[in-house]
Amino acid sequence: MSNRAGLASHLAVGILAFVAGIGIPLAFSATRHSPPTTRHSTHGEWVWIHRGADSLHAYVGYPERRDKAPAVIVIHEIFGLTDWEPTMVDSLAARGFVAIVPDLLSSRYGHSPSDPDSGVKLVSGLDPAAVTADLDATYDYVNKLPAVRKDDIGVIGFCWGGTQSFRYATDNPKLKAAVICYGQTPDSAALARIQAPLLGVYGESDARISLTVPATDSMLHKLGKSYRYTIYPGTGHGFLKPGRKGYDTPSRARAWSDVLAFFHRQLEK
Repeated sequence: MSNRAGLASHLAVGILAFVAGIGIPLAFSATRHSPPTTRHSTHGEWVWIHRGADSLHAYVGYPERRDKAPAVIVIHEIFGLTDWEPTMVDSLAARGFVAIVPDLLSSRYGHSPSDPDSGVKLVSGLDPAAVTADLDATYDYVNKLPAVRKDDIGVIGFCWGGTQSFRYATDNPKLKAAVICYGQTPDSAALARIQAPLLGVYGESDARISLTVPATDSMLHKLGKSYRYTIYPGTGHGFLKPGRKGYDTPSRARAWSDVLAFFHRQLEK
């Protein structure tokens, strides 16, 4: 039995060495609650942000530049953190920003589940105050990075994350910019607290959200807030993500260009 065990052990080590040698990522980790450690950028890394007794997992991407950079917080969709959001971090980093996406399920559940339905269930049950606390911890973390220009920080969110981006702008007066990608509008009483300029990105065929935008625009205009929005033709809900209606149209490229121009204008002052 001991010889068999030894042989099995050597075989396992050999397999692991072979897999690592040809560059195939291992599908398991040291702890049950550790998410995949895929590197999405040569200048990206996974970090743990400590908030009291809780820890928040996040992916950070850095640009190649000689000076300090403004930063952007990315908020994931209702499915939890998936492989897609870190690619958005990398895209922002490639355009000169330090970007960070926290897994907003990690401080309670260790990591986002791989099953989308489970992610929806868990994210839907998050307490807004707890989400704000996690976003505040993310803001404080990125604001202290040596590569970041202090206080030049914006936020962007998608779907559920777009709603949270809008809501976080009502909670954090230090934000310099907020992008809402097809997210819902917060309670009208909270809108008066917004200090950051806002950019709205909406899909033409997303009536549940886009038909509420004129009323939102009217409320913000009366409050004297800076809010610009575009409803992009030929698109639906979530069109900035592959596989969604409108992703393979010029509208997606135009929307992304508008987002980048907005962040450069508001954060590079």
